Amino acid sequence: MFARPIRVKSNTAIKGSDRRKLKADLSTAFPSLSADELSELVPNKEELNVVKIYAHKGDAVTLYVLHKNPLFFELEKRLYPTVYVLWRYPALLPTFMTWPPVLQKMVGGADLMLPGVVVPSSGLPDVKHGDYCSVTLVNNRAPVAVGTAAVSTGEMHSLGMKGRGVCVLHTYMDHLWAFGDKSGPPSLPNAECDGQEEYEEEYEVNEMEMEEEEVVEKCVEEEQCPGETVTDQACSGVDALSLAEQEEEKGDNEEEDGNQDDQKMPQETMDALLLQCFLHALKSKVKKSELPLLTSTFLRNHMFACCPSGKQIDIKKSSYKKLSKFLQAMQKQHNLVRMKELTKGVESIVEVDWKNRQLRSFHVPEETEGEVAPVQDEGEGTSLYHPPEITTMYSVSSRLEPLFLDVQKRKGTILQPAEVKHLVTEYVKKNELVDENNKNYVTVDPILCDCLLERSEYQEIGSLKWDDLFSRGSQSSPSHTRCPICFNAEETLGYFP
Repeated sequence: MFARPIRVKSNTAIKGSDRRKLKADLSTAFPSLSADELSELVPNKEELNVVKIYAHKGDAVTLYVLHKNPLFFELEKRLYPTVYVLWRYPALLPTFMTWPPVLQKMVGGADLMLPGVVVPSSGLPDVKHGDYCSVTLVNNRAPVAVGTAAVSTGEMHSLGMKGRGVCVLHTYMDHLWAFGDKSGPPSLPNAECDGQEEYEEEYEVNEMEMEEEEVVEKCVEEEQCPGETVTDQACSGVDALSLAEQEEEKGDNEEEDGNQDDQKMPQETMDALLLQCFLHALKSKVKKSELPLLTSTFLRNHMFACCPSGKQIDIKKSSYKKLSKFLQAMQKQHNLVRMKELTKGVESIVEVDWKNRQLRSFHVPEETEGEVAPVQDEGEGTSLYHPPEITTMYSVSSRLEPLFLDVQKRKGTILQPAEVKHLVTEYVKKNELVDENNKNYVTVDPILCDCLLERSEYQEIGSLKWDDLFSRGSQSSPSHTRCPICFNAEETLGYFP
């Protein structure tokens, strides 16, 4: 998760109470550490800093830094040791061993896959799903990566050593390591691998060049998109495919070579369903005021809601495989939307071409009375969430009551936004308050003056723009409550001349 640059939010010295709490938390998380070792890691008198950072995808992480080296990082209320700590205590975590070429892939954000795990004569360490793990290279016990077990040891054997083994969070040479003194791992020989070292030296020239790529391809998940890391994609059922799923699809394709024509039809059908739901959502669900809109929110709250009864949206069964690739196609090939990374690694729809010919010619299918079939999201059988429909209403306040007296709208009267705009516009026209020289301005009469201006402005302001006329409503009430003519400028400009 530190494959890309990190952003520092704050850097402060730790308080005495927080120091004691950190030592207690470390003792609980890593019971193998002795009292002396804990005191060495969290000394009582030396300066220990708490650095709050943001990873490239916006994850909030807390670092505990001693002598300019990050020793531990806290993610989602769980403490993890950095490689700087593991080099001092290499036996702190259960360790999985792999080949040197795999390191560079893990530095790039990939997870460690089981085919690349070297099984020592003593067997694999006994771990459960989610347990702390470290990764070492053949012939050196100094860990080069930290993460959690993707599956238990028993499941690793039952899976035939295929699939993801360790979800990697931090590695030697990533940006968290670079936050420290950038020292390299010590040389800690592994007695079990002495024979393997001779083997590697003997065949280094003849075989290593050919085997490196094969080993690396099996060991890591190579599909990495700009702004994303594999660790962050691990649980994203809509936005990413795991390597294990890719291998299953490849296996299915090999077994069904004779049925390739039959396989194309479901894929084309899903592509058509995606396009239909996409156009339907843009035309009838998405409002301009919602933009920018997170792509994940667009899928969940709009596209799923536009799926015809009895059908399911499953991006994995389409030719796009990922939501990001589908939306990129809608942007580049169809020019329907424009996307942008407002937060690193998180894309949003920032613009919709409402005048697009394809969108304007799309006919929204008639809504069925039945409920939309539950849609499986992110690999779990959860039913689609239908958000409540919220209608904005406004109430006439005491200060603005004089503005609506002519139309018999007293204090507390509930009005719809369009009704308020209409009434205010009629008041301006009825009293001939539109500036003759510039129709974008409204002359402030005594009633508007009392409703919208501060006392200090009575002698200074004689006219207001149409949008300023409404925006001032949010400041007109002494209690700063939202007034009935408080609209954003975008809405007012779309209504008034």
